[in-house]
Amino acid sequence: MSKSTPVTRALDDLGIPYQIHIHEQPLRSLEQAAEERGLEPDQIVRSLLFRLEDGTFVLVLMPGVEKVNWAKLRKHLGVSRMTTATSEQVLEVTGYETGAVSPFGLPVRLRLLADRRIMIHDEISIGAGVRNAGVLLKRQNLLAALDPEMGDFSGD
Repeated sequence: MSKSTPVTRALDDLGIPYQIHIHEQPLRSLEQAAEERGLEPDQIVRSLLFRLEDGTFVLVLMPGVEKVNWAKLRKHLGVSRMTTATSEQVLEVTGYETGAVSPFGLPVRLRLLADRRIMIHDEISIGAGVRNAGVLLKRQNLLAALDPEMGDFSGD
């Protein structure tokens, strides 16, 4: 597997230091990904795509195993309806397969939100743009480069 992806190329272009971790075996869980990368599960930041009622999409960065609180997210976005993007929509909108999505290297600009809980750790890992790989980087570099809307989007 090549260590060059749209994500690593975008990070290189931005001058953001990172490490890419390519897993030797297919990933079966978030916990496995974290352990093999030497991280805690909440250091893995998932990039989740949602389709809003007007047909637009929003990307939400969520830490580890945290679940999105739909009511909180709808309230923040000012919408009454939204859905999780289908696998086909994820590929079409982000250029990445489900499980490999990253906020870097996207073909189009998306509204980007991040749950405040990604602020807990200095080092985080995001999708590398290809399956069975992740990019490790400093949280402040991600935030400085992307400037996501911060909010509380997790919990029951």
